[in-house]
Amino acid sequence: MNQFKTKTNKQPAIPLRFLLVLSTFLLALLLYIDRICISVAKGPIASELALSEQQMGWIFSAFALGYALFQVPSGIFADKFGPRKVLTCIVAIWSTFTALTGMAFNYISLITVRLLFGAGEAGAFPSMARVTYNWIPLKERGLITGINFSGSRLGAAFALPAVALMINSLGWRNSFLLLGSIGIVWAFIWWFGFRDQPEEHPFINIVEQNFILSNRQVSDQLDSNHTIVTNSDQQSKTGLTASQVLSSKNMWLLMGQYFSSNFTFFFSLTWLFPHIKEQYNLEAVEAGFYASAPLVFGAIGNWFSGWWIDHIYQKGKWIKSRRLPAITGFILAAIGLIGSVYMSTPLGAVIFLSIAIFGADMTLSPSWSACVDIGKSNSGTVSGTMNMAGNVGAFITSLSFPYLHSLTGSVEPFFFISAALNIVAVIFWLGTKTDQPIIKY
Repeated sequence: MNQFKTKTNKQPAIPLRFLLVLSTFLLALLLYIDRICISVAKGPIASELALSEQQMGWIFSAFALGYALFQVPSGIFADKFGPRKVLTCIVAIWSTFTALTGMAFNYISLITVRLLFGAGEAGAFPSMARVTYNWIPLKERGLITGINFSGSRLGAAFALPAVALMINSLGWRNSFLLLGSIGIVWAFIWWFGFRDQPEEHPFINIVEQNFILSNRQVSDQLDSNHTIVTNSDQQSKTGLTASQVLSSKNMWLLMGQYFSSNFTFFFSLTWLFPHIKEQYNLEAVEAGFYASAPLVFGAIGNWFSGWWIDHIYQKGKWIKSRRLPAITGFILAAIGLIGSVYMSTPLGAVIFLSIAIFGADMTLSPSWSACVDIGKSNSGTVSGTMNMAGNVGAFITSLSFPYLHSLTGSVEPFFFISAALNIVAVIFWLGTKTDQPIIKY
């Protein structure tokens, strides 16, 4: 018997899944506020703890390393234990290490805390991918994924000037303590307000429940008891094995292109603010406003790409709906990176870097939508694997920028290498087949 037949059949004014998306959007917002705070605080931290540029590069990269190493485990946990438990735990963990960042007393303590902070944040987006599979119909996933990722960009954009002001007022240590406390509040609300499956939620409308369950994957159907029946998702019964993941062409192609995407984007979270500030001799708050512009354009890129994906998909072109927005984004990213090198003013450089980040962020929605497409009930594992590769790129970005600058005396090699990686990513996307499950291609 279906225990949810007593639920109302009245059409809801606001679908519950949209309120859920608001929650994950706010989480992405907080995720990147906490993440980018270290970049804004670089000056006072380096001054107080007597750290060099290269040491700050290792501190930036420590986050990316911890984040990369725990992507796959956290994705597996999200698939096995459900995103309700996993997100509650990891948000509480990373918020604790956000607060502990404000208590660092030397280089070793700071790099250790940032490594563990990265490990804590690792499960956020893989868990969101599993939430997307469970709650979001296939035809809505592009825009919803874009909305979630735009939250991260808007959070980072807001944080650059706002955190600069907060640090000026409260100091960098108190700023980290305050941000850590906000995450604990979100975790508490998520635990009491979310359920892993639509049919488990006490407040979902039966009309919306049936709509979600019958449309979240092309092979899914409802039986007479309104229970989901999946015909082609064989891997969901036992989970994916390492050999299935590593033998998938789709998996390797998605990993390669996401490495390139993150190599470009992570610059905007780590070295963009200090680069703009020092290159053009700006004050911290002024540099914060300049450095926030590319992130705002990144949010717009997420929205546009998400809309474009759903628009193409509704025309019956599944593969093209993922491939075309991603390829367009990588081409724009390459153009923006190269163009920024030849600008002599902060405004000119920021305009081209905004084009680059707009393009780089156009690749996110197709990337994560593709992971949900091919991973289905194992989308947490698949997206975690892809994101692991992406954050290897982020790790290398954090180190390559200061070391290349020190070695060559110029920032230009970094931007040319990043542009080349974006062109390589276009080739990777031409080989993807996102309508094929991971166990088949």
